[in-house]
Amino acid sequence: MRRIHVGNALSAFGLGFTVPYLYVYVAQVRGLGAMTAGLVLAVFAVAALIVLPFAGRAIVRRGPLPVLLAALVTAALGALSLGLAGGATAVLLSAAALGAGQAVMQPALATMIVDCSESETRSRAFAMQFFLQNLGLGVGGLIGGHLVDTSRVSSFTLLFAIEAAVFLLLVAVMATVRMPRAPRVEAAADAGPGAGRTGWRALLGNRAMVQLCVLGFVLFFACYGQFESGLSAYGVEAAGISTSALGTALAANTLMIVVAQFAVLRFVERRRRSRVIAAVGVIWAVAWATAAYAGLGHGSQTMATAAFVSTYALFGLGEAMLSPTLAPLVADLAPEGLAGQYNSAFALVKQLALAVGPAVGGPLAASLPGPYVVTFLLFSLGISALALRLGRGLSSVQDHPWAARTRVVARGGAAAEPVAAEV
Repeated sequence: MRRIHVGNALSAFGLGFTVPYLYVYVAQVRGLGAMTAGLVLAVFAVAALIVLPFAGRAIVRRGPLPVLLAALVTAALGALSLGLAGGATAVLLSAAALGAGQAVMQPALATMIVDCSESETRSRAFAMQFFLQNLGLGVGGLIGGHLVDTSRVSSFTLLFAIEAAVFLLLVAVMATVRMPRAPRVEAAADAGPGAGRTGWRALLGNRAMVQLCVLGFVLFFACYGQFESGLSAYGVEAAGISTSALGTALAANTLMIVVAQFAVLRFVERRRRSRVIAAVGVIWAVAWATAAYAGLGHGSQTMATAAFVSTYALFGLGEAMLSPTLAPLVADLAPEGLAGQYNSAFALVKQLALAVGPAVGGPLAASLPGPYVVTFLLFSLGISALALRLGRGLSSVQDHPWAARTRVVARGGAAAEPVAAEV
């Protein structure tokens, strides 16, 4: 598990190390223009959408570790070639390899956490994963920003070479992992009638998982999909926030996650997962109301800036509550041996939301700031409604595993590993 957490931190470090500077690198340093730079960012999203459906199947068939190693090598080759690419075609192909590799890392690592944890430790393990991911992104972006120099192509070549080296170092680290024997799809096929159903048809037949995917899309669309597009555009255009204040807001989001992650963990573990997600929707609704005050409240600039920074901090509090909730719930909904398929499906939903969110939020925030914040405030309240509806379709083990374990121990038995109920 320690090696898996190192993998999470290093993979996030690699992402934060280069992605914030891709646009500047392609458009200005390589002189390929804004159109090509925009296409590179789009290729990242498209590559992820293409490979994730196949990644889930591969994880189920081969196990998460071989898939992770292949993804790391692919990402390393993509990063190295991106640093050396001079033409538009080479840049786009390199970005596709880097984007595909990075997209597959997360469901593979999440499945490894599921295989190496028990129900009692899973929430804490995923909380640690989220903490290290944010730490890696922040540290990677900070170091990368000090290395790049737009007047020297060689500084960006060095940047991408270091990223490739980090991924190859991670290959060496993860190759030493000895995974516990986990059920695979072949074993599941012998478990009884209907147990061997695999693939997207079986997943779509799981009503609770479909509801969770819909909820997940709204979550990522209304929060993560707005951070660097709609919400930042709203802050600059409507609230008059400076770029330095925007950086402070992003830092406040990360700081809140770092400070609150383990402080809220015990509270979250002992509550129904559906109600925790519903509470996050309420917190984010308050965040959007605070953003509305920042841009539409006609107060002083100092108050507007403070409100805008508080908006990002409130989003961070919600994220800290979700990290030990969503991923373990996906794992508990997955039939035995199919955690990789379900993790990849949920990652695909997240990627779709992150692709659609900026495309919708950015233009709306810039042109209609009032309707923008009202729309996403309503989306946040919709999260609460969807979460409560999901809770009605979950078993007690899936929705409130802590209470289920407590009841077993109270009867004098041993707490058993939760098994996903037939939905």
